[in-house]
Amino acid sequence: MSMHSVPRRVFFHSVNLASRARLPSLLAAWLPDGRQRGQEWVALNPTRSDHRAGSFKINVITGRWADFATGDKGGDPVSLYAYLMGISQSDAARALSQEWGLQ
Repeated sequence: MSMHSVPRRVFFHSVNLASRARLPSLLAAWLPDGRQRGQEWVALNPTRSDHRAGSFKINVITGRWADFATGDKGGDPVSLYAYLMGISQSDAARALSQEWGLQ
């Protein structure tokens, strides 16, 4: 394994802290059709055929999220990113960590 490869160890807490610090801008990038309403980001769910915003919501402070139409939910930004990208939470944390140089 080279020095520039993706790290094997994942520090979820650190990645989630870094994500929460920039969550509104991340949500704008990850879910550009969404809008902030109070403490929630309300958007269409891109993982399904969603035609009207309202059931897919993310708390912009904590990162807790849920799709109330399907029952899918998570407790932090890493789980949201994993859900949106269709990857494991470990892979999501590694990708975000590498993107931000948190190695």
